[in-house]
Amino acid sequence: MSREEFEDAVRDALDEIPPELAAVMDNVVVLVEDEPPPGDEDLLGLYEGVPLTERTHQWSAGSLPDRITIFRNPTLEICETRDDVVEEVAITVVHEIAHHFGIDDDRLHELGWA
Repeated sequence: MSREEFEDAVRDALDEIPPELAAVMDNVVVLVEDEPPPGDEDLLGLYEGVPLTERTHQWSAGSLPDRITIFRNPTLEICETRDDVVEEVAITVVHEIAHHFGIDDDRLHELGWA
C-alpha cells in the first residue's frame, strides 16, 4: 500500500469517529510516519500529549497540540491484505484517540480496542 493510500485509510478512520466525539477533541493533530521511534519497532500508533482528563486551565496557555502518530510500516508488516490494513488503521486510530480522552491501555484492552 502506498503512502498516499495509507494516509487515505487514516483519513477514512478519522471520518468514522462519531461527530459528538470529534467535536470535543481539543488541540490534537493526527500524523502518519513510516517508522516508529527506535526500540518500538512494533508500535502501530502513539499518543503524545496531555489527555483531556488531566488538563487544567494552565494547560491551554501556549500548549502545543497533542500528537497522534500512526506508523505505516509496522502496520503493513502485520497485515496481509488491503482490507486488513484498513481495519487495523481504524482500530489504531480509535485506540490513540481514546488516550486523548484519558482512557488507558488496560481499559482499552477490556473494551477490545487494545
